[in-house]
Amino acid sequence: MYIDDCLKGTLAILESELREPLNLGSNELVTINQLVDIVEDIAGVRLKRLYKLDAPRGVNGRNSDNTRIKQFLNWEPSIRLRDGLAKTYEWIEREMLVAVRR
Repeated sequence: MYIDDCLKGTLAILESELREPLNLGSNELVTINQLVDIVEDIAGVRLKRLYKLDAPRGVNGRNSDNTRIKQFLNWEPSIRLRDGLAKTYEWIEREMLVAVRR
């Protein structure tokens, strides 16, 4: 989830009367491979992927079930994962260029 959405969601929870646990995250289901695909596309690169097939395996993908936060606070993230990653990539790239110039 992009930081702007994270802050807005956190503030919505803090400003509410609700005292029950809620999920706060992106509801976009994404695998690690899909995440790498997105970042490769944004960066304009292709990475060599190496897989350790005998390693323990986790879940196939991650996402947040935002049913309760939408139900109780009428809130859900507004920034798509890809768009948030693109903004983050641009920021990191700018910071790296500034650091190189120092």
